[in-house]
Amino acid sequence: MKLAFVVDPLDSFKIYKDTTFAIMREAAARGHRLFAMEQEDLALRRGTVYGNASRIHLTGRKPGWYRREKAAAKPLKDFDAVLMRKDPPFDMEYVYSTYLLEMGEAQGARVINRPGAIRDWNEKLGAVRFPQFAPPTVVTRREALIREFLAEHRDVILKPLDGMGGASVFRVRRDDPNVNVIIETVTHYGRRTIMAQRYLPEIRDGDKRVLVIGGRPVPHCLARIPKPGETRGNLAAGGTGVARALTKRDREIVAKLGPVLHKEGLLLVGLDVIGDYLTEVNVTSPTCFQEITEQTGFNVSGMFLDALQQALR
Repeated sequence: MKLAFVVDPLDSFKIYKDTTFAIMREAAARGHRLFAMEQEDLALRRGTVYGNASRIHLTGRKPGWYRREKAAAKPLKDFDAVLMRKDPPFDMEYVYSTYLLEMGEAQGARVINRPGAIRDWNEKLGAVRFPQFAPPTVVTRREALIREFLAEHRDVILKPLDGMGGASVFRVRRDDPNVNVIIETVTHYGRRTIMAQRYLPEIRDGDKRVLVIGGRPVPHCLARIPKPGETRGNLAAGGTGVARALTKRDREIVAKLGPVLHKEGLLLVGLDVIGDYLTEVNVTSPTCFQEITEQTGFNVSGMFLDALQQALR
């Protein structure tokens, strides 16, 4: 197959842990041809959506882990699949990319994950679509509502709706002397909508990344355990990843969400679960393949390629 990846600059990859690299490596081992492009390489011309894509070859070395051929503009429909793996932030340029990818879909391209679903499933708001699993939550940019929520729950997490890796996530207690400036900062003085959730002390045991592929769970999750003095478990914020078998509650959540997400065209999803609560539904570029595979021996990339091949059939 000819697989095109829409990604961040290849030279920015940390290949010892990067999930897109793991998918590429598995695809190359199966004999598939790999192409790479960035957001700026997507274009509409004469009614057709193109990608200015370079074929890449994995060298097995680091650094210099890839060799790139000269880029050429190709209609997206000429690829067997286009994998959207650009990391957030989910800004307007990201939205424009989903529009172009969606137009490419209408012309016959197969885009994974489906661009309209990526656009519609905000990663923070996705969790509150399933209130039976979500912690107490409020979404607003109004200071009064945030303060009311804080007064009720006493210890809360405030986070923007468009971030990743734990960026701009604040834990706030009711008696925090900095509560005013934190609310002002995270809401941009009331100009940005945010999410507030009750603080979950179970974070000490890890913020679990539960991967769902083709509507089915990977049998192991990655519990991202915060470093001392930190409330965020994100690996980008210094958390430590420990692979664990899924709990009964994890499987209950996947059993409910998996078929819904798969039907939406979301082949790969990363659910964030703290304790028994679903906190996020990650649909842009879910990670943790390599950590789970290295610690458990389960080939997550193999499961993904199997699901991709099945979807394309």
